[in-house]
Amino acid sequence: MKGDDVGQASPPPVGETPALSTGRRWFFPSALLHELDPGAAGAGRRPRRTARDWVVDFSCFLLAVVVGATAMEALADNPHVPDGLAVADQLIGALACAAVWLRRRWPLGLAVALTPISLLSDTSGGAGLIALFTLAVHRPFRYVAWVGGVNVALVPFYYWVRPDADVPYLVSVPFAVLLTLAIVGWGMFVRAKRQLMVSLRDRARRAETEARLRAEQAQRLAREAIAREMHDVLAHRLTLLSVHAGALEFRPDAPPAETARAAGVIRESAHEALQDLREIIGVLRAGEADDTGRPQPTLAALDTLVAESREAGMKVSLDHRVENPAAVPSSVGRTAYRIAQEGLTNARKHAPGTDVTVTVTGTPGTGLTVRVHNPPPEGEVPPVPGSGQGLIGLTERATLAGGRLEHGPTPQGGFEVRAWLPWG
Repeated sequence: MKGDDVGQASPPPVGETPALSTGRRWFFPSALLHELDPGAAGAGRRPRRTARDWVVDFSCFLLAVVVGATAMEALADNPHVPDGLAVADQLIGALACAAVWLRRRWPLGLAVALTPISLLSDTSGGAGLIALFTLAVHRPFRYVAWVGGVNVALVPFYYWVRPDADVPYLVSVPFAVLLTLAIVGWGMFVRAKRQLMVSLRDRARRAETEARLRAEQAQRLAREAIAREMHDVLAHRLTLLSVHAGALEFRPDAPPAETARAAGVIRESAHEALQDLREIIGVLRAGEADDTGRPQPTLAALDTLVAESREAGMKVSLDHRVENPAAVPSSVGRTAYRIAQEGLTNARKHAPGTDVTVTVTGTPGTGLTVRVHNPPPEGEVPPVPGSGQGLIGLTERATLAGGRLEHGPTPQGGFEVRAWLPWG
């Protein structure tokens, strides 16, 4: 069958077999099954007839034989037809009826060949109508219009050459024209029904593909969000490690109690960093969020963050003016927490030993404001590789949350990170 048999339908993905072709295959035409599942017949092979095809083909052949037999009786009763011409007509009609079995393979060629044959042979009229119906089912309208138009145009000439002795000419011609148009219309209706079925299957297949793509996109966005979390979480822990390791390096004569406390902080920070990294790698391997992991920090965990920074030796002042931190939406609170965490990490890197102020204000309807400020450091601070990447990620995070983030040096020489987040 050609690709335009029942419409131009895109083939299904490899390895996918539509449910229609795996069910009761005998109930559907082979041409329709071929369009729904092109791989079922094999590469370069024609689709095999189904049980329905055999029943329909035999019915068409039987109908052509019945019409031919009826025309044969009319020829035998017509005294104006010689016996030799009647025998030739019957032979041509028999060949035309046998050619009906080829209608699926060559619908256009059979219809074109039977058009002049039906004009010359009365007994091949049924085969000609069946060929015209098959053409309307299996080929586009442009072929049907040409062949059907020729058949309609030849009807008046046929009944003028071979008038019916029992039916008037003005009755035979309109009846034959209406019969031809009805057969063409029926065939086009069958073709449209098949095309609709293929189109619906194609839409269902496309909807499944789009749903799968949306799921993959959601997983990709989740992985990108996890990747942004990596810098915020691990940078804070590793900075604590760096500060306390540097203290032990530059103060080898520190008291044993202070050394033990610094070693404990290093051990705890390393354990937390390892646990965070293990969770992140587990989520990336699974391709989806792990609901069994530790809960994400919110605005209520800001006091714990400040306490950890103070234990690391930072001078941090927290001005928390939100009356009910638990009322802040979890997504907004988590973003505010990450902004404060990144601000403390930057202050620890670029302005060690300074007094850092963290201010959180806001009410429902006006939004939530987070401000992290530190004065200029005393003395020269060596540059830190990769600086600025965390602020870029925080700016993107705040924008995605519907807010904004600004950062930069203050007129007094310090540095400030200021963010506003919606709290509706």
